[in-house]
Amino acid sequence: MKFQDIMEKSQKPVYHVMYWLLVVVFLTLVFGRSWQNSGAAFYFIAMLLPVVLGTSYFFNYWLVPKYFLKGAYVKFFLYVSYLIVISLYLEAIVLMISYVQLGNFNYDNLAPHASDTLVLAFALYLMVIVGSVLLMTQQMKEYQLVINQLLTEKEKQRIPYLEVKSNRKNTKIPYENIRYIESLSDYVKIHTDSESITTKLKISKLAQVLPNNFLRIHRSFIVNVDKVSAYSNNEISLNGIQLNIGRSYKTTVNEYLQNH
Repeated sequence: MKFQDIMEKSQKPVYHVMYWLLVVVFLTLVFGRSWQNSGAAFYFIAMLLPVVLGTSYFFNYWLVPKYFLKGAYVKFFLYVSYLIVISLYLEAIVLMISYVQLGNFNYDNLAPHASDTLVLAFALYLMVIVGSVLLMTQQMKEYQLVINQLLTEKEKQRIPYLEVKSNRKNTKIPYENIRYIESLSDYVKIHTDSESITTKLKISKLAQVLPNNFLRIHRSFIVNVDKVSAYSNNEISLNGIQLNIGRSYKTTVNEYLQNH
């Protein structure tokens, strides 16, 4: 899993839409009651929300992954300062436009706090902070998962051979000699450059211990990607040996082969 995958995992639109809808509803109810006018509260929230959304997503999907998660803390806090200044400047412009548009609005019918939109702006940015903390927590967990996967992969690469029991003997097979692994009923056959070795291990178990240059292309086949001489959407060629790609594996296999 690459770092870009972390961001993709954290970009599920449904959760973002639900979160901001809840924010809008909650603040409309709170400030509408305080101002004694829910329409005015919703209006100012709707006007300020684009600035708040832009600030939130620029912070979470640009500054955090580009600087904070990579340890560039000085640049991170510098650009966060710039972001706050620009965001507050845009907010002031939006509020000015709002008051101009509401020039004929009768504030006499509202409670004294109705014109205190700075409190509303503060509440919106508080929601940004809450959302950012939740998102960063999730990203850090996923980032740690990636690190653990890389450490596991490094450990697999440290031992350059696959050890299996065949004919009641422990056999060490160098990874570089393995062409592909074939599952046949209740046993597995490991095809190397010079021979085929049979073991009782399940193919699913082997898939867990093999390094990432071994790719499962079918419920019955795992191939050494370094041995692949050609491939199409439906099959893989290993120097004259044709292996079918399972339907449920096609997308993953083709994406992997195109990127390696």
